[in-house]
Amino acid sequence: LGVVQGDGQIPYTPAAAMKKAENAANWIDRDPELKCYLPGIPRATYMPYPFQIVQSSAKIQMIYTFSNAARTIHLDQVAGPPDDTWMGHSVGRWDGDTLVVDSKGFVENNWLDNNGHPGTESLRLTERFRRRDFGHLDVTMTIDDPKAYTKPWTVTVPLVAV
Repeated sequence: LGVVQGDGQIPYTPAAAMKKAENAANWIDRDPELKCYLPGIPRATYMPYPFQIVQSSAKIQMIYTFSNAARTIHLDQVAGPPDDTWMGHSVGRWDGDTLVVDSKGFVENNWLDNNGHPGTESLRLTERFRRRDFGHLDVTMTIDDPKAYTKPWTVTVPLVAV
């Protein structure tokens, strides 16, 4: 469960509010997860399935158990993919003990979560991963998608490591 920072309200555009309501009412036909598509980011990170993080000097790989999804976070400069993808293109950097990841290049009609909050191809996501202690990872995500939201908004999701 996440907590939306600020006033707790998600700043939908009118079209996105309508799309969110339609997604909720028609989830059985629209949910990408039920169609076995890749879950997308940020959804994959806080789905109720385990994932593994593997780090090298130039890459971080996040391996999700749902749909064998994987995500590469580039710590070096590489060209983005030729087309948008469910998982986007992620570039990371370290800010002290916090991994900051900037992602873009997402497919249209992705869902940010299982509630049908819409994302579009203009989504830019900034995630901050910080290991609070041995068993806890705090993830703060800022969603910036001008086609769906009137302003960027931030949600914090605490994760438990096993």
